[in-house]
Amino acid sequence: MTLPRTPSQTVGPFYSIGLSRDPQNQLADPRDPAAVRLIGVLVDGQGAPIPDGMVELWDPAGRRWGRSGTDSEGRFSFVVTKPEPLPGEAPRFDVLVFARGLLKHELTRVYFPDETEANAADPVWPGLDEESRATLVAEAEDGALRFDIRMRGDRHTVFFAH
Repeated sequence: MTLPRTPSQTVGPFYSIGLSRDPQNQLADPRDPAAVRLIGVLVDGQGAPIPDGMVELWDPAGRRWGRSGTDSEGRFSFVVTKPEPLPGEAPRFDVLVFARGLLKHELTRVYFPDETEANAADPVWPGLDEESRATLVAEAEDGALRFDIRMRGDRHTVFFAH
């Protein structure tokens, strides 16, 4: 007798279950003057968009989190305000990436481009070369912050063990 496969035995994606509720990508009130849109695309090793991924953003203190599915062009977005930094660290969000082909999510970080000194003093920074650091800093773009996530290939995003 063959038993049916469960989601934990297949790669998925099964994200529509977690994304079918009210929007979960607003970590701040859009009317807040400090609020900014954090936008990006999730791409695979060949640079093709991943249309069925999911990106989660976590404030490192664990007070706020949000979730955004990717659209047909791999785009995701959030409304955020800069989180308070943990002692001795730069302000940032922890980012979890869920995508086809991954049996376990990937962990990265997004730092803010206007925090050059704090970013340089962050304990993670000394272990990374300049090119790797650049993959972790959002870029200002038309009143928003852009943070693209490249799973592999040229300029791939740095991921951390967890």
